[in-house]
Amino acid sequence: MTPNRTVSTTSTWAAETAPYSTSTRPRASGGANGPAGAAMALGVIGLSTSIVFIGGLFGVLGLILGSVALKKSGRTGTGRTKAVTGVVTSVLAIVVAVLAGFFFVWYANQTQECYRLDSFRQYTECVHRQLAGN
Repeated sequence: MTPNRTVSTTSTWAAETAPYSTSTRPRASGGANGPAGAAMALGVIGLSTSIVFIGGLFGVLGLILGSVALKKSGRTGTGRTKAVTGVVTSVLAIVVAVLAGFFFVWYANQTQECYRLDSFRQYTECVHRQLAGN
């Protein structure tokens, strides 16, 4: 008489050839942190376009998503570096956009009487005189 054997449906060959299959790999409990990647991308785009003012808008969106991602990274433990990068670049984008706005307003105020001249040469001479304080 033969002893009772349990028949396995998975072959030992499959288990030996694929020890790193997706089902056996450990995963983070919370998964990926999507807002962190989005915040980092918006922060970098905002910083690179902040001189033309639209970067400030990207910076605000990146700052909001970055703060959401920081809260999520506290719970899940993933994406903290990307979230911090997104927050920092977003804040820098906002600061640069505001400074660029102040500079353009100051420049326009200093050279406002030069805008009525006919030629570009007259305009540049007028701007040079206005900025030099003459």
